[in-house]
This record gives sequence, structure tokens and C-alpha cells, in this order.
Amino acid sequence: MNPNSLLQRMQIEVLEASPERLVARMPVEGNTQPYGLLHGGASVVLAETLGSIGSALHAGPNRIAVGTDINATHHRAARSGFVTGTATALSLGNTLASYEIVVTDDQDRRVCTARLTCLIRDAAPGA
Repeated sequence: MNPNSLLQRMQIEVLEASPERLVARMPVEGNTQPYGLLHGGASVVLAETLGSIGSALHAGPNRIAVGTDINATHHRAARSGFVTGTATALSLGNTLASYEIVVTDDQDRRVCTARLTCLIRDAAPGA
């Protein structure tokens, strides 16, 4: 992976990755908004990272996956520790892949629920 990617900057650690299920964790510290709570955008970055990696794994060689739609509902605040994202494939097709991503805190309480859809297409020549 690109060492200068957002995944690295946000300290996202991928723990499990297959096209059907992905798990990663991210520290709350360093990913907060001004009130010291986990930034909602950080939860969305974690969700899109997982769904995008899963879509790319599903797409296979010589194909790419690009996000086309993401939505998220924030359920509760996280103030410290880590959050864990678990992405589960909803649909893995030839041109679209969709995932539900659940983000939980260290007490396994749901912080955010997101859904991501990616378009799968052939990679550009020479890419």
C-alpha cells in the first residue's frame, strides 16, 4: 500500500481482509474533532477504506474499484481507545460491490453504520 495514503495518516490497521469480510481498527486519538470526540469523517474514512479494499480484492487483477456512493449514520461518540470497523459484503457483482460497515468502540458499542457501493471496471491501459 502507498505509504503516503490516508490509511497510513489515520493509523488504520487492517486485521483481516477478504472480498466477503474485512476488519480494521483505528485510534480515536489523532482522529478527533475539536471537542475531543472521534470525528464523524474519520468513521467514514475507515468505512470507505474497508469497502474499497474489499471491492478491489473482489475485482481481481487488471480491474479497479472506485467508490460511487457512501452513507453513514453516527450512533454514539467515541472519546478514547480504538474503534473497529467490520465490513460485510452485501452484493459482489461483476460491475458493483456493496458493503455494510459497522464501526464499534472498545466496549463493542456501535458508533457508526455505513454502506458503500463501488463501481468495478477494467483498469486503464498501462495503469
